[in-house]
Amino acid sequence: MKSLIATFLLLAVSVLAGCASHVSPELRPYTAEESKELALEALNRRGLSFDEYHAKKAELLGQPQKSFSFDNHGEMNAERAVQLHGRPS
Repeated sequence: MKSLIATFLLLAVSVLAGCASHVSPELRPYTAEESKELALEALNRRGLSFDEYHAKKAELLGQPQKSFSFDNHGEMNAERAVQLHGRPS
């Protein structure tokens, strides 16, 4: 009977000691790198336009803002007829 009580008491003390020494990750402050990663993840979820996204990302990363634009060389006009050699378009 005494061994059963001693075993139960030892188990209870072990569990309470384990709970008391546990450091919760929510209580520690975020590092600068973790804060930056969280901000970038939140930025990805916001659904911004291409230009707005890159402007905010450059602001978060502390980089100079690059200008992204499209050129007119890749555009096609559907009304313009393309003549293939020997075949109607």
